[in-house]
Amino acid sequence: MKRALISEVGPRDGLQSIASILPLEAKKAWITAEAAAGITEIEVGSFVSPKLVPQLADTGEVVAHARSIPGLTVAVLVPNLRGAEAAVSAGAHKLTIPVSVSETHSLKNVRRTHAQMLEEVRAIVALLDRQPPESRPKLEGGLSTAFGCTLEGRVAPDKVVTLARELMRAGCDEVGLADTTGYANPAQIKSLVRWVKEAVGERTLSGLHLHNTRGLGLANVLAGLEAGITTFDSSLGGLGGCPFAPGASGNIVTEDLVFMLESMGIDTGVDLPRLFAAREILRQALPREELHGFTPLAGLPLGFQPAVKGG
Repeated sequence: MKRALISEVGPRDGLQSIASILPLEAKKAWITAEAAAGITEIEVGSFVSPKLVPQLADTGEVVAHARSIPGLTVAVLVPNLRGAEAAVSAGAHKLTIPVSVSETHSLKNVRRTHAQMLEEVRAIVALLDRQPPESRPKLEGGLSTAFGCTLEGRVAPDKVVTLARELMRAGCDEVGLADTTGYANPAQIKSLVRWVKEAVGERTLSGLHLHNTRGLGLANVLAGLEAGITTFDSSLGGLGGCPFAPGASGNIVTEDLVFMLESMGIDTGVDLPRLFAAREILRQALPREELHGFTPLAGLPLGFQPAVKGG
């Protein structure tokens, strides 16, 4: 049986894009509930300046809570070496550094050129290599705006491939492709995944981070599956979007993604009724924010059979 890993990014990507500040206890309850539903990897926050992103000011405390949940991979976003130092100190299992293929977006997002970002990656790798092997976090180079940019427009595939190679040479353990602005289409997903895999290795391209800006999120997941990708980022209720990408809406909806995959016989390990219960925590804690998703509203169809776990 095929299996897919759902990496929940709502506590980071979702919360950084809304005005509301979710209380720490609500964040803990959300993460606990998703883990209980079977989500095994959660990006719980980002070590960025609290002045810039006050919604994530308590990431260290959130990491400490998430680490107490058995079997949960605790992921965080780090924009630079300082963020990585805080992440290592907190005990995160996985670090993702966002490296925008669009240099204009990179300067807006993290105020650094490609060359400067590669220097940050090398410094982070040196930091990680000083950690005990048994506690060394994994480092992912997240290739943002890999499929297009609202600031630059078209992003050439060869730029994506070149930057993926440079990130691996700088010491990243893996790379991921992000449709930060919702420009991707299924044909583009298939071709770019193939080219990047040919450049850096079949197992080095870790997953896809997709947005549903133009309604193609789940179609792009299917294209990724056909191209051999088995890890997909998503956000509970579809919260999220890049604050430096004008017009970009939320991430693909975790609930809809799990339903689609399970309906196809692809095991996600996620229990949908429990996932809906986690959504209720979010709905009550963020009453002013719109939650997206068709499956939670329509309910599971009569006779729905999820994929057999462990089959």
